[in-house]
Amino acid sequence: MDPISRAAATAVARPTTAPETTLTSGAMEPEAPSTQRRVAAIDIGTNSIHLLIATIDPALHSFSVLLTEKATTRLGERDEETGDLSAEAIERAFLTLRHCRELAASHGVEQIVTAATSAVREAPNGRAFLQAIQEKLGLEVDLVSGLEEARLIYLGVLSGMSLGERPHLILDIGGGSTELILADGRDARVLTSTRIGAVRLHRDFGQQDPLPAERRTFLEAYLQGALDPAVAQVRQELRAGERPLLVATSGTAMALAALAASEDPKPPLKLQGYRISKDRLDQLVDRLWSLSPEQRRALAPLNDRRAEIIVPGALILQTTMAMLQVSELVVCEKALREGLIVDWMLRNDLLGDRFAYQSSIRQRTVLHLGRSFGVDPIRADQVARHALSFYDQTRGWLHHDDGSGKALLWAAAQLHASGKHINVGAYHKHTWYLIRHGELLSYSEAEHLMVAAIARYHRRSLPKKRHEAWQLIEGRDQRRLVNEMALLLRMAVALDRRPAAMIDRFWVQPQGLGSEGPSGFTVSLVPRASAPGEGPLDLSLEQWSLRSCAAMVMEAAGLSLVVEVVSAANDPAPLWTS
Repeated sequence: MDPISRAAATAVARPTTAPETTLTSGAMEPEAPSTQRRVAAIDIGTNSIHLLIATIDPALHSFSVLLTEKATTRLGERDEETGDLSAEAIERAFLTLRHCRELAASHGVEQIVTAATSAVREAPNGRAFLQAIQEKLGLEVDLVSGLEEARLIYLGVLSGMSLGERPHLILDIGGGSTELILADGRDARVLTSTRIGAVRLHRDFGQQDPLPAERRTFLEAYLQGALDPAVAQVRQELRAGERPLLVATSGTAMALAALAASEDPKPPLKLQGYRISKDRLDQLVDRLWSLSPEQRRALAPLNDRRAEIIVPGALILQTTMAMLQVSELVVCEKALREGLIVDWMLRNDLLGDRFAYQSSIRQRTVLHLGRSFGVDPIRADQVARHALSFYDQTRGWLHHDDGSGKALLWAAAQLHASGKHINVGAYHKHTWYLIRHGELLSYSEAEHLMVAAIARYHRRSLPKKRHEAWQLIEGRDQRRLVNEMALLLRMAVALDRRPAAMIDRFWVQPQGLGSEGPSGFTVSLVPRASAPGEGPLDLSLEQWSLRSCAAMVMEAAGLSLVVEVVSAANDPAPLWTS
C-alpha cells in the first residue's frame, strides 16, 4: 500500500479527533428558515485547514458565518528528499477533513466547496493526495493557483470591509506562499503570489532558534529579493498621489494583532479593523526575535504551533511594510475561506451591488487570455454563438449536460484558435498547451483542464488514452462532458469558414426518433440577407465543412449527420439563431 493510501486508511479508521482544533462561532442562530441556504468552505493550507459554515440569505444577497474551525495540520512539513507530502501530514489532514465533512453535514449544508493551496500544488504527490480525498471522503478539492488564491483572498476581504474607491494593499502571509494584492471596492488591479511563507521559512532557515543576528540580516535580504517582483508590480499600477491602506489577513497578522492588543489598556473584543503602526510592529518583531521557543509558547495569544513560525511570518510582514513604505496596517479577519463562500454565491447569482463587477470575472479572464494570444474576437464570438446554439438545440440527446458544461463550452469556443499564431497546421495542440498553462481566474483546476481539452479536441482525432490532455481529465463524468462539448465545438468551428459571417441562423432537427433517442439529425443552414445588388449567398463551403464532421459525429455519438441549406422563407424555426 502506498504512503497516501496507508495514511488515508489509518485516518479514516480512527475516531474523529482533529489535531489542535480551534473552534469559534458566530452568534448561534436558530435553525435556518427554508428560504436560507447553508454552504461550507474548507481551505487546505500549508499550515492549517480552515472550515467555515455560512448561512446564506438569497433575498438579502448576503451571508453570515455560523461556525469556523481551524486545525494545524502542517502539510508544509514535506519529505526533505522527495518534496512529497509526508505520511504523517497526510494522516493529520485526513483526520481533520473527515471531521470537517461530518461537522458540515450535521449543519445541513447543501454543498462543501474546498480549495488546496501552496503545499499541495507544489508537492509531487499532491494530485494523488487530492484523488485519495475524493475516493475516501467524497470531497472534491479544487487545486487553486497562486493568482486564483489571491483573487479568493480579495473576495474574502471585500466581504468583510468596505474598500470604497481608495486603493488598498492586501497582504496574506500563509504557510507556503504570500499573496500581495492591489485592489479597490470594484476590482483587483494586481494579483501576485510569492513562494515564501511562515512554514517554508521556518523549514528552510529555522534550524537555530532563536536565530543569530547575522542570520536576520541574511533573511531580510532574501525576503527583499523574493518580494521585489510583486512589490514592483504594485508600484507600477499605483497612480500619482495614491496612498493605499495596507490590509493584513490570516494567521501571522492575526497572531501579531492579538499580541499587540493584549498589551493595550483596553483590549478590543474583536481584532477586525485593529490597527498596528510600523513602529509598534518593529518593536514586536525585535521582542519575538530575542525570545526562545519556550518563551514564545508561554505568550498567551500564541498556541504552540503558531509560536514556532511567528518569527519568520512577522519578518515577512515587516519587510513588506518597509518595501511598500507604509506606516500602518489594519487587520481583516476575512480571507480565503470567506472568499470561497463569496465565489460560490457569485457562481449561483446570489450576490450583487459591490460584487456586481466580480460576477463577470469568468468571462473577463477568458477574453483577456484570448487577447494575449492574438485571438480574433469577432470570429471567436461567432464560433461561440454557433456552439451555444448547438448546445441549446441538442440538449437531452446529443449531450446530457446539467448546465455546468455550457460555460466551459463558451470559454473553449472563445479560445479555440489561440494556437494559430504558433502553428496553423496543428494549432489545436498548441491551443491546449496555451490554455493549460494560462491563467483562468475563477475556474477550478478541473474546469481549467476541461476547457483546454474541449478546445484541443474540436478538430482532428477524438481523444485517445495516450494523449496527455485526456490523461489529465479525471473521472468518467468529466470525460463524457469533454467529449460532448468538444463535438459541439467541432461543428461550430466547421461553420466558421470565412472572415465575414455568412450564416444568419440554423436549426437542428433530430431524425429517426426511437425508444433510445434519434438515429441522426439534420442541420438546416439559413444564409444571411444579401446586400443590395448582391446575388443569393452561397453556403456550399459551410455545408461541405459541416458535412465533413459526419464521420466524427458517428464515431463519437453514433448518430448520422445531414446538412442542408434553406432560404429564410422556408425557415420553420426562426427563433433558433446562431
